[in-house]
Amino acid sequence: MLKWAMLFLHHFTRTSPSVVGSCQDSVMPEEMRQVISYECCPGYEKLSGEKGCPAALPLVNIYNTLGVVGAATTKMYSERAQLREEIEGPGSFTFFAPSNQAWAALPTEILDALVSNVNIELLNALHYHMVNHRLTSEDLKHGSAFPSMYQDFNVHIHHYPNGIVTVNCARLVKTDQHATNGIVHVVDRVITAVTNNVHTFIDTDDDLETLRTAVAAAGLTQMLESDGHYTVFAPTNEAFEKIPPEMLKRILGDPVALRDLLNYHILKNMQCAESITSGTPLETLQGTVLEVGCDGSDMTLNGKAIIQKKDQLGTNGVVHYINELLIPDSAKTLLELAQGSVITTATKLFVDAGLGSHLSGSEALTILTPQNEAFKEGVTMTGELKKLLKNHILKEQLSSGVLYHRQELETLGGIKLRVLVYRNSLCIENSCIAAHDKTGRFGSMFTVDKVLTPPMGTIMDVLKSDDRFSLLVGAIQTAGLTELMNQAGPHTVFAPTNDAFSALPKADLNKLMGNPQELASVLKYHMAKEILVSGGVGSHTRLKPLQGDKLELNMRNQTVYINKVPVVEADLMATNGVVHAVGAIIKPLSPKVDREQADDPIRTASSMITDSRIGVKNDDLFQKVRKSISSRTMTRIQ
Repeated sequence: MLKWAMLFLHHFTRTSPSVVGSCQDSVMPEEMRQVISYECCPGYEKLSGEKGCPAALPLVNIYNTLGVVGAATTKMYSERAQLREEIEGPGSFTFFAPSNQAWAALPTEILDALVSNVNIELLNALHYHMVNHRLTSEDLKHGSAFPSMYQDFNVHIHHYPNGIVTVNCARLVKTDQHATNGIVHVVDRVITAVTNNVHTFIDTDDDLETLRTAVAAAGLTQMLESDGHYTVFAPTNEAFEKIPPEMLKRILGDPVALRDLLNYHILKNMQCAESITSGTPLETLQGTVLEVGCDGSDMTLNGKAIIQKKDQLGTNGVVHYINELLIPDSAKTLLELAQGSVITTATKLFVDAGLGSHLSGSEALTILTPQNEAFKEGVTMTGELKKLLKNHILKEQLSSGVLYHRQELETLGGIKLRVLVYRNSLCIENSCIAAHDKTGRFGSMFTVDKVLTPPMGTIMDVLKSDDRFSLLVGAIQTAGLTELMNQAGPHTVFAPTNDAFSALPKADLNKLMGNPQELASVLKYHMAKEILVSGGVGSHTRLKPLQGDKLELNMRNQTVYINKVPVVEADLMATNGVVHAVGAIIKPLSPKVDREQADDPIRTASSMITDSRIGVKNDDLFQKVRKSISSRTMTRIQ
């Protein structure tokens, strides 16, 4: 060993809460920043005015080493338990010595029980902290276990990505303190012998009686008794009592939902409380993740400080007791999915419309729930709204990942809705998915940005039914385009209103209406042979009209513009396409404007649409859709 050797030890300022212990934040506040302190290696000491640790001291035995490494209380109890002679004498031991603070944190009743029977209980406890040969920190491999000097019960070693190493979930705070007859590692708590598997905790604790029944009903007993490295967040009886009785009865009576519920409380690997860092996703046996964080010094699960008792170590894992049940989406009905979300207005309206039985039953359905902002304030139930909401429920359970362009979906109302896939959005008719879909026990929920408008009639029917388009209807008939507007399509029509035609000089309007060929050419510049709803329009989108050069579209302040002409009302859905009302006749852009826009990364709408079986593939796309202006509600310009 070099004379000037120094040991670099990393310490963190931590507060110890009364229930859950420490909580490691991924981004620490200033008072929890890493602090590096310098301590001399065993056998060396500092001298006043000298750098480093120049004074060499002879190594001493384990008993005396305990007194100089922050484990003086362990030294004192070693003497009381008549262990001193053993750890002063010959041999080669490893002592996982509890720090002074570890003994101080021990519950009074446990400490009293130990010190009142020093020759048996205290001696056994200290022997459990010892291994009968020398183990350096390099020997303490992840997942290893070593027989202790108390009836050969193992001590268990685990390493974690945040650099923490634990012994029976106690954190190693000081390692490799060498002595003449062994080595000392200081730990931050008094550890207890591990003799039972994690199922035994559930099977023998009256506070986990409901969980015990549920585990047996789900057929998970054998798994929790088998070899492994599980982490079980065990809900107490109190946790189950907080659930509405009818919901709990349904889940307990459904083996699939019950297994999903319980597996949502079990992690694939062992996580002591010391190892959990805020913001770390923890994958469950159910297949989804738990969100772990910090609320002050308390560890939280899915944003709640619900852990009552931590680090109950078993031979095959660790148990943390929680006082609130964690219910995954996969165990919920559609109505429970909606009630547990922020889509409060739509949820209430579905119930008011008498559709609750569909959403709480076992039908395979998909519900399209508009965001709260999609509804007018004070919206009340009407016959028309009830019919509309019925068309927000699809007759099969779907996931957004299997939707494809021009796919047709049947609703409970008996109509067909079209799927429209664009580069940055996934739409069903005029409404686009604004958040990741949720998958329940029997159904799925898509959150959409608008109240859906089912298609009613052809484009010609839509135009004829709206007095704003009477002049356009006449122009289409004059130009001989009526049959085209009734054909299967798909079509996108930027429909000039009567105001748009009236804005033309009278002489120009008369000349145009008197020349069917020229009129057809102008009208075809307002039409495209594809379907583009407002949700598919990005900051720069290009569309090829039926006649003439390209149309340049963009979205600004929740309004679509075509060649700088604003849409006054978007997404009038037809069975063969979509109509967007515009307040002016659209003209080609000047070459200068066209050149300026050509410098931008413009993509054609046709390149943004795909006929392949692809939908939204990952969360990133949903985040883009959620943030995109193109997914927000279009407002009519007055």
